[in-house]
Amino acid sequence: MNPPDDFVRAIEAVLFAAEAPMTIDQLRAHAGEGDVRAALAEIEADYAGRGIGLVRRGDRWHFETAPDMAHLLRRDREEPRRLSRAAIETLAIIAYHEPVTRAEIEAIRGVQISKGTIDVLMEAGWARPAGRREVPGRPLTYATTPEFLAHFGLASRRDLPGIEDLRAAGLLDPVDLAFDQHEVANGEEEA
Repeated sequence: MNPPDDFVRAIEAVLFAAEAPMTIDQLRAHAGEGDVRAALAEIEADYAGRGIGLVRRGDRWHFETAPDMAHLLRRDREEPRRLSRAAIETLAIIAYHEPVTRAEIEAIRGVQISKGTIDVLMEAGWARPAGRREVPGRPLTYATTPEFLAHFGLASRRDLPGIEDLRAAGLLDPVDLAFDQHEVANGEEEA
């Protein structure tokens, strides 16, 4: 195995020191001109099967502990905060409907949500303000973050499971399924 050239070493050093995953353009800005994609491929190959690896999430790259080694670090980690059912439902609505306003979240859930629910998701780094809707009152919209995607092992929102995937995994509420089947049956009778 040949030693890596200075450009590959520079890309590796920048990624190692980065606080957040980096795009190819960001890497190029730090390391200078060179074939960033080739350097990333070389680094990825060099780290294959090691305790850490180079990982791509969407259009961003970062080093990550190998999944089979993560258990060694868990004892030092802070106990994760458990989300309430309202927070989980709110996060799912944001993920599937972003950008979405509080009123839209409440309409989908069928109940009001407390401001604290969205605050918890923002503190966790999974939701963020995404601008304002151009309607009267200009309500704030919310969207997911790259940290949300990384935590759930998604490259993009397109990787979220669809309704058929959720149904196959048994994750849909039987009452909701019965209601959906009733709605479909009534729709066919009217047609």
